[in-house]
Amino acid sequence: MTTPSARPHDARFSSGPCAKRPGWTPEALKDAALGRSHRAKVGKAKLKQAIDLTRETLGVPADYRIGITPGSDTGAVEMALWSLIGARPVDVLAWESFGEGWVTDVVKQLKLADARTLSAPYGELPDLAQVNFDHDVVFTWNGTTSGVRVPDAKWIPADRKGLTICDATSAAFAQDLDWPKLDVVTFSWQKALGGEAAHGMLILSPRAVERLESYKPAWPLPKVFRMTKGGKLIEGIFEGETINTPSMLCVEDYIDALLWAKSVGGLKGLIARADANAKAIADWAAKTPWIDFLARVPATRSNTSVCLKVVDKDVTALPAEAQAAFAKALAGALEKEKVAYDIGAYRDAPPGLRIWCGATVETVDIEALTLWLDWAFAQEKAKLAKAA
Repeated sequence: MTTPSARPHDARFSSGPCAKRPGWTPEALKDAALGRSHRAKVGKAKLKQAIDLTRETLGVPADYRIGITPGSDTGAVEMALWSLIGARPVDVLAWESFGEGWVTDVVKQLKLADARTLSAPYGELPDLAQVNFDHDVVFTWNGTTSGVRVPDAKWIPADRKGLTICDATSAAFAQDLDWPKLDVVTFSWQKALGGEAAHGMLILSPRAVERLESYKPAWPLPKVFRMTKGGKLIEGIFEGETINTPSMLCVEDYIDALLWAKSVGGLKGLIARADANAKAIADWAAKTPWIDFLARVPATRSNTSVCLKVVDKDVTALPAEAQAAFAKALAGALEKEKVAYDIGAYRDAPPGLRIWCGATVETVDIEALTLWLDWAFAQEKAKLAKAA
């Protein structure tokens, strides 16, 4: 196959940390409050600006609290789990690696005897009709390592008794979150807006705040998890007074990303960009017999972490290790050509490819990438034929 003439302008298709916004340069951080205390007026103002822009961009209700946490999305989820659950039985949904991680937290670490796991293999969702909303419910909105997302929040009742705790790290800023159905929402800066790593966001509904103020877990809480004092919410955490010291350089970068989001039409513009990128992959996959989505049902396919599997009959006839090696070779060939970095499947996922299609990626780059995917497949398939 002829080497494609078009090349992606930006070869970064990693699912985290994700590509920076178009046009980003270090100059965007020139106003960062470097060398200043995050508790000084300038530091507090920057942190509050990040919170306010988050609320504006995502359409977070005015009575929901938004806090900046340590430890990326993982830290935010851990804060929620260790602080909130245990008051009721809990259902934990898992259909990929990170959901399985929350199962481990709830079942093996916190050892909740009345925890129930609803799981599904990669490519599928659990039966959402089986969820008991008298329980607290823990789930990922978008499975980053499987490319499978919940299609909407219609399966969550408005009159639920338990809390819904949603890991939305690869959904926020790319998918329409139904806030009245969500009590706890977490995400990180390094995903859909291409921010820098190590900082997470924790969003709490009034129902979640009520739980925090009325329930004390049976286990001790580390300092970085504590959100109440004397039975009352520490409001400062949700006004920019972070529990520990944040990177003001990363804060500035997140603010820059949020301002860029406004410039492309806010949440609607971000979703449209991600949808266009995912459509470019879908259009290519529809006419390409050797590839298919890992997500079996179109309505559950992610528009950000798009996961693909090789379905060519000569490849699928190979032993499992050889299939994995073939997929790895595809990603390696593209990295060697400097047209796509970090597009191999997640280490715990089935072998294949994972291409980030969030809003910071340009559709023209996705379209160019598909030509190179066909090229890489032809190269590796020829090697198979020669070896045979």
